Amino acid sequence: MSAAAADGPVTLQSPEVAAYLDMLAAERGAGANTLAAYRRDLDDYLAYLGRKNIPLEEADTHSLRAFMVDLVTRGLMASSAARRLSCVRGFHKFLYAEGYAEADPSVAVSGPRRGRTLPKVLSIAEVDGLLATAHAAAADKEPGPARRARRMVCLLELLYATGLRVSELVALPRAAGTTRERYLFIKGKGGRERLVPLTEASRAAMTGHLAAVPEESPWLFPTDSDSGHLTRQAFARDLKAVAVAAGLRPDRVSPHVLRHAFASHLLQNGADLRIVQELLGHADISTTQIYTHVLDERLKAMVRDLHPLMDG
Repeated sequence: MSAAAADGPVTLQSPEVAAYLDMLAAERGAGANTLAAYRRDLDDYLAYLGRKNIPLEEADTHSLRAFMVDLVTRGLMASSAARRLSCVRGFHKFLYAEGYAEADPSVAVSGPRRGRTLPKVLSIAEVDGLLATAHAAAADKEPGPARRARRMVCLLELLYATGLRVSELVALPRAAGTTRERYLFIKGKGGRERLVPLTEASRAAMTGHLAAVPEESPWLFPTDSDSGHLTRQAFARDLKAVAVAAGLRPDRVSPHVLRHAFASHLLQNGADLRIVQELLGHADISTTQIYTHVLDERLKAMVRDLHPLMDG
């Protein structure tokens, strides 16, 4: 059952809101009370857009600023208005990151400044440990656990090799596992198309997993879900179990964190920012530039810890 379905009807019958709430539940561990609060805030926002006859996909910076004025006019306390703006900004950021929208109109809307939130990133050693744990589980001699473990190995190797969005990863067609090319052709939401490279490890993982995929299945990761393929919630849940087995805090690990790791590790090893933008499928390079801030923080820490004049 989806996070949205677990707490009543989907907000204004919006599939985008349902997807956002599912992400909050699956990847950030949001509880029922948090999801209910987010739903109320988004109900209010979408109701405002409805009153103004503004389709969600046409909401822009002006719409958001007008919404904030409307909140003040209605007498909302500053703290409540700030929380609602934070919810709406997170929603628009999600829509843009997942390809539902061509731009994020909330970027230019000012709110309480709390500092820029940097994406969570695992170190290369931590990702190696995660992969090693998944591979060790795949050596299980029991057919059922071994089959599920090989699927997880395939998911992890593909995600770290390609930086796919989790929604793109779980919906890969079975044909992706039989390709002889060293890349995958991805058509993301919004119709944007790109090529992503495959490593030898990811190709081998697909081969190992494919043996358990029925030939009649159109999906690389088929399940009994409504969509017919693995859900992002199920993947996120299973990934946290692997994280615990690898000695990592589960709140530090999610499919999106591995997408962040893919990008930051490429930049850390000298990749061009424009290339990383293309691989991630970002329409705007400013979205990709957040990873340079992660590197800046690491460089500052390195200088602070290692520079000979920083003693004492």
